[in-house]
Amino acid sequence: MTEFFQSWGMSYEWAWGVATVAGILLIALPLMLAVAMVIYVDRKVLGAIMLRRGPNVVGPFGLLQSFADGLKVFLQETIIPTAANKGIFLLAPIITFTVALAAWAVIPFDAGVVLADINVGLLYILAISSLGVYGVVMSGWASNSKYPFFSAMRAAAQMISYEVSIGFILVCVVLWAGTFNMTGIVEAQRGHGFGVVNGFFFNLLLFPMFVVFFISALAETARAPFDLTEAESELVAGYQTEYSSMSFALFWLGEYANILLMCSLCTLLFFGGWLPPLELEILYWVPGFVWFLLKTFMFFFMFSWIWATVPRYRYDQLMRLGWKVFLPMSLLFVALISSWRMATGGFGEQFAIF
Repeated sequence: MTEFFQSWGMSYEWAWGVATVAGILLIALPLMLAVAMVIYVDRKVLGAIMLRRGPNVVGPFGLLQSFADGLKVFLQETIIPTAANKGIFLLAPIITFTVALAAWAVIPFDAGVVLADINVGLLYILAISSLGVYGVVMSGWASNSKYPFFSAMRAAAQMISYEVSIGFILVCVVLWAGTFNMTGIVEAQRGHGFGVVNGFFFNLLLFPMFVVFFISALAETARAPFDLTEAESELVAGYQTEYSSMSFALFWLGEYANILLMCSLCTLLFFGGWLPPLELEILYWVPGFVWFLLKTFMFFFMFSWIWATVPRYRYDQLMRLGWKVFLPMSLLFVALISSWRMATGGFGEQFAIF
């Protein structure tokens, strides 16, 4: 894209700057549109499973309902509690929303269609996603209310607990793919199953890690059955209780952007990303980004399906699952996968980028 703007007569510095801004907008604006639409899809799936209609009034088939809700919160007054720390109170949703968007910089939607194709893309995602806990803790503390504060402490413990397991799962994927680069991980899945199936999910050592990753993603994003951060019976709306107007909407947008990020990671790390399910020439007629979007939507549908059908865990069950089941299991599979790769000579070209 830099060369494109240089062809307009711009210097390299100006062309690079304009290309970078254009790339950011090409990701951020469609992502915001996607967030609005998946909120609609979420409500329609819940409605269908619960035998009710869901949004169906605003726009054709209710498609404009999310935009109407966004306009409503935009026109509302932002109320700040009297005893709240005003600066931190307003900064918290901005951090949550910004961090949720920043992680998408290294997500490849197709071969070469990525804002920053860096060698350590997976480490970048792990680092950026872990920063989301700051916005949550800041919102709970700055609200100066015990219910948001309790919820923020719950959320921080929950996110940190499951990020540990997610980190070891990512190590398993890196050990097999031999790179931290997201594009390289996807390419390593080409024909992985008998030379025909594109995806690590076919691997008997990596499939259990996919299951653990998917469940951990539910906990990391505080989705049911792990939505203990906003358990209505004791915490009202959780750390968002004192928020209103656009500050509340930023939390909402950040939450769904993180959900889409986790769905896209399931696609990229285990289901072949933009590659078709099978290594057949006819399937390559479908553009790669279409496969990527279909797979991501499939995982989002699973998120909604679980929300509508699985009862909420108790908090002690949530923490026990993370620390006593997932953490030992992920550590065990790191040892198993590394042993297998060493036994089969799979480390010959590993980590050549370093």
